[in-house]
Amino acid sequence: MTSDRLPVWRTKKYADLTLAGVSGDGVFSGYASLFGEVDLGKDALAPGAFAGSLAKRGAAGVRMLYQHDPAEPLGRWRTIREDERGLYVEGVLSPGVARAREVHQLMKSGALDGLSIGFQTVRSRTDRQTGVRRILEADLWEISIVTFPMLPQARVSNVKNARWFRDRETELVRSLRRAARMLKS
Repeated sequence: MTSDRLPVWRTKKYADLTLAGVSGDGVFSGYASLFGEVDLGKDALAPGAFAGSLAKRGAAGVRMLYQHDPAEPLGRWRTIREDERGLYVEGVLSPGVARAREVHQLMKSGALDGLSIGFQTVRSRTDRQTGVRRILEADLWEISIVTFPMLPQARVSNVKNARWFRDRETELVRSLRRAARMLKS
């Protein structure tokens, strides 16, 4: 009997991002990393972790891939910047690429909603008590659209021109507001 095994990543880690506003022309935006959030690999990125890499490489030097596969580029990043929340990105899928058209349709329907960063750790510190590795400096080299992100709560938050998903998002927002009110009472 054979078993399917996923590849083991040794020195490279992947973190997630939330997509927002996927337009009809393939433009989308979101957060590739949320500062201070601990992912499934027990990594948390610190504010400023990408500053050196972005200064050196810029958005044009960071690849947009499908499932971290270097043989499957999907488009390009227009904007990559750090803000108080995390690593904000704006990208555009290439309409002439068959996989990018498929990804665009899957994103609009809500079937594909994760994003993940590919980086090499430059400087980090591990908390001995919790085992969480705080990434202080990272060399960002790619951001992928993925099925299973490392940070489970990092998901598509808004898809333009996709009524089904937009309606579900509105229901989710209402549910979260009700839950927050109940917790306050």
